[in-house]
Amino acid sequence: MASSTIRPSPASSSFRLYDTTSTCAASLVSLNSSSRRFPYLARAVPQSHFFGLRASSKIWRGESRCISAGNMAQASTAASLLEWVKKDKRRMLHVVYRVGDLDRTIKFYTECLGMKLLRKRDIPEEKYANAFLGYGPEDSHFVVELTYNYGVDSYDIGSGFGHFGIAVEDVGKTVELIKAKGGKVTREPGPVKGGSTVIAFIEDPDGYKFELLERGPTPEPLCQVMLRVGDLDRSINFYEKAFEWSFFVNEIIQITR
Repeated sequence: MASSTIRPSPASSSFRLYDTTSTCAASLVSLNSSSRRFPYLARAVPQSHFFGLRASSKIWRGESRCISAGNMAQASTAASLLEWVKKDKRRMLHVVYRVGDLDRTIKFYTECLGMKLLRKRDIPEEKYANAFLGYGPEDSHFVVELTYNYGVDSYDIGSGFGHFGIAVEDVGKTVELIKAKGGKVTREPGPVKGGSTVIAFIEDPDGYKFELLERGPTPEPLCQVMLRVGDLDRSINFYEKAFEWSFFVNEIIQITR
């Protein structure tokens, strides 16, 4: 049986916008939209350092003042990153969204995306069940929490939610595996517009989009959550003040989908 090429391994990866309290990034895109439905993100208490570096309260903009992902990676080893995760629990924890068939989605995520089922529970008295999946234990990794409400087999995802980002070592092989499993590919592997990073887009059985990004080994393949917002500066200001996140802009590529 073919297996997913998505595997955690020691290194760090780059994102367009950084939450300095987590290995997962929150990517915000400003588009005019009347629909704001999207999954919610859960995180612990904020902190003010990342990879051993003091986080600035300033939002960095422009090439001359940009802190690149490569420089940040050089500032820390994978060992120090994992050691920090063990000692400091203040980070993004999970993202929650609803699905129409819990077992079907678990099968897709484990067989096609290489995630592990961490735990599953059924709450009959509340008429719902949920499952937690990810690329490592919940106490050290960002995970997804799938929720199934009894009797509801589909949802209107809306236009507020964009996609999840997953880093893989070989986008082409991952896409072929997903196709072999009957998955839906909405954008074939190829360089991102205006850049050289190879990407692809797929959809899970409920229509949630995933961007596959071809990158080197990383301890956290589930690396990005993209949300659409009506006012980018307002949203950045909110996240910075509410959670004490600091964002480092590496690159901004606008793609309308």
